[in-house]
Amino acid sequence: MSAPFDQSFATLPMSDRYKLLCGLVIPRPIALVTTLGPAGLVNAAPFSFFNVFSEDPPLVVLGLQSKPDGSLKDTATNIRETGCFVVNLVDASLAERMNICSIDFPSDVSEIDMAGLSTVPSSAIAAPRIAEAPVSLECRHYLTLEISRERRLCMGEVLHVHARPGIVDPARLYVDVDKYQPVARLFGNYYATLGEKFTFQRRTYAEWNESGATTPGSAGRSRAPS
Repeated sequence: MSAPFDQSFATLPMSDRYKLLCGLVIPRPIALVTTLGPAGLVNAAPFSFFNVFSEDPPLVVLGLQSKPDGSLKDTATNIRETGCFVVNLVDASLAERMNICSIDFPSDVSEIDMAGLSTVPSSAIAAPRIAEAPVSLECRHYLTLEISRERRLCMGEVLHVHARPGIVDPARLYVDVDKYQPVARLFGNYYATLGEKFTFQRRTYAEWNESGATTPGSAGRSRAPS
């Protein structure tokens, strides 16, 4: 029987910390971010250091990495210059072209063109969104925290959302995940779809007491007769 893994991060090199965090904190959503560069060139770059952060204000967060010399990559530069970006979420049909956008193309080459994607104008910001994306979140730059020479946390305020027909019920705002089919990032070259789904009902403390549950394993059991 193998021993539990037990490791202090203080003694780990950065590359090993990255490997562990990316392998353990899974699955992660993928943001295919479009920004507007010089002369109107559209940049598209995928990020899995990404998630929603708040609903009031409605914020998403991107983990932006610098180039080896410490200078900003295209996405960070464009957000700083234009104050906006679009988070295009990725489904199974977009996954392969998302991967093409991860190639380190020169700054004067648009990943949109290389991946055979198309763009449509956004409703509230200058940066366009990807027409093939199942969901797009138009974001205004809210705040960037410079964590280190290599890392920045960029927060964007969501101003407008677009979704492919059938994904969002406009009356109840329910999301049909079967029609959405989002793709998640794992680690290395691995990605995943949602797979089998299951549900839990979140209960109040009063409902917990009424159920007669006394231990985690007895949740839902009937209370014994008095």
